[in-house]
Parts: sequence; C-alpha cells; structure tokens
Amino acid sequence: MARPDTILALDIGGTKMLAALVRGDTVVEAHTMATPRNGDPEAWLTALFSAIAGWKGRYDTAGIAVSGIIDEGCWSPLNRRTLDIPDRFPLVATVARLAGIDRVFAANDAQAAAWGEYAFGAGQGHDLVFLTVSTGIGGGIVVGGRLLGGLAGHFGQFRSLGEEGRTLEDRVSGNWIAAEAAPYLPGATARDVFEAAAGGEGWAATIVNASARETALLCGNIQLALDPARIVIGGGIGLAPGYLESVRQALAGLPPRLTPQLHPAALAEKAGVVGIADLARRQN
Repeated sequence: MARPDTILALDIGGTKMLAALVRGDTVVEAHTMATPRNGDPEAWLTALFSAIAGWKGRYDTAGIAVSGIIDEGCWSPLNRRTLDIPDRFPLVATVARLAGIDRVFAANDAQAAAWGEYAFGAGQGHDLVFLTVSTGIGGGIVVGGRLLGGLAGHFGQFRSLGEEGRTLEDRVSGNWIAAEAAPYLPGATARDVFEAAAGGEGWAATIVNASARETALLCGNIQLALDPARIVIGGGIGLAPGYLESVRQALAGLPPRLTPQLHPAALAEKAGVVGIADLARRQN
C-alpha cells in the first residue's frame, strides 16, 4: 500500500535521469540512468519506469523535475545543445499513464532544486537564488517563501551583444569546458579537465578559471538585480573541487555590500528530487 509521505520523484537533465522514492528530505531508494542523446522522451520514460517497476504501489504522487520549460504540463526545450526534445511533449500525462496515478506535478529542474535547498538545504529558510552549473546552467529564485515559476531563474539563457546568439551556458557549462579542452585532450569530459587542472596542467586551469569568471560575473549581476540573502551554487561543475573558490576569487575586488554570499549546495545531486517531491506534495 502506498504511504502518503512517499513521493516518486524524477529528475531528468542533459546527462542523467534520476528516479527516487522520497520522504521529506530523505531519499529512500534511487535509480540512475544516462539520458539518451537521441530518441524521444516517451521512450526514455518508458525505459525508466521499466527499471523501477518494483516500486509500483509504494507511492500515489509523483513529481518530475526536468531541464527546460514546463507549461500546462507540457515540456519544451530551452537550449537544444543541452537537451534536444520535441516542443510541448505531454510530460505530466505521460508520467501519469506510466505510473498509473493521477497526482503528478512537474517543474523545471533548477527551480525544483532551488526549493529543495530553501526548504531542506543551504538556504535554511532564507530568500535565495540557486544556480546550478552542470551540463548546462539553470537557476531558481525563492522570495518571501515562494518559488518563482515560469522563466524565472533561467540564467543560462542570458545573451550578450556580439555573441551571435550564443547563451551564457554555451560559454560556461560542462559542455563548453569539454569542447574547449578538445585541442589539448581529445574526447575529454569536464571531469577530465578538472583533474588535469588539479594536476598542474596550465591549459586546463585556464579553461576552468574562464568558466568561473563568467559565473562570478553572473553572481554579481544577480546580487544587484535581486539582492538575495544568499546564492547557493550546485551542479557537477559548481561543486567540482576548487570551482566555488575560483568564483569567490573572481569576486574579491567588489565592495562588501555588492559581494554575493555564496554557499555550496547542501543537498548536492539530490536537491532536485527532494525539491520536486516537496512541491508535488504541496500541490496535490
């Protein structure tokens, strides 16, 4: 029999799909699969639900956190370089059918993670901006105890003049780091670049520091625009060894009043599933 405090939480990003049974801020069970680079989301979700078929009957509510835009239960991409999906894929209806339940809620993954950090993690109940630096860049904003929805927090989509339409995440994220490393280490991943930087490779340190400077500039602008009590940094790049310190160093010249208060995400990779589970519980 399903326990009312147990929520099925799915977190689908550009690199991996995470399914979890969540109670409060505790992940009871979890299963991870790579996000396919081709095909369609229905096939991905069908494979994921096949892998967690043994969980059926243990939940009656589901929350889905995804990279991209959620509008009336439909899922659309923001940056096809990060995750290429069809426009307006019927996400809520598909998950409801595969899970065999009616209570399903969906939100952007970084917004869900922002709520998780606010309610259970580094936010500690303070107004915050959450910034995830990973395969792409996402974010979420909590003001007055309320999570801003819609496009709020999609900082990775910021653009600059002269960049030929490229977004910020195309100049900062894990995909960019790996692409910049190709002339020095063909086939390298972002993780390989961080390991090379830690090993004293100058080219790798230059790439990592360039990303960190862009993130620092973004954080400074967020502080001027929203003046949050804290900015929480998460994601595989944001939490990589030395990255947050590089961002802080790039901010060192600012006056104290203009300097953002940066905090590492406390929930790490479970922020999205914990956040979306709590949001789903509150919405249904």
